[in-house]
Amino acid sequence: QVQLVESGGGLVQPGGSLRLSCAASGRIFSVNGMGWYRQPPGKQRELVAGINSLGSTNYVDSVKGRFTISRDNAKNTVYLQMNSLKPEDTAVYYCRYSDPGNDYWGQGTQVTVSS
Repeated sequence: QVQLVESGGGLVQPGGSLRLSCAASGRIFSVNGMGWYRQPPGKQRELVAGINSLGSTNYVDSVKGRFTISRDNAKNTVYLQMNSLKPEDTAVYYCRYSDPGNDYWGQGTQVTVSS
């Protein structure tokens, strides 16, 4: 079992920044992928950014140049630095951990971008 604890969401004005954190604990395999997904109100969940255990990253086009995903393997923690936030970034953000044969999700953290 893997447990994921997310933090860092909140209310921010357009143009502002937030940093999300997701700490994983339990049976962590050295080969794994972690990522952030989001689900806006009334819409489907989508991948925002992912990073594997080698540090390779990928982003959805709408956040490229504004969001940065990173990880600290010693702490089994993944981060999402979100800059230049827009109202359309408003969503519940979920952390995901995957390794061969396993897939876990965090409980979600609300990000609201509004003036």
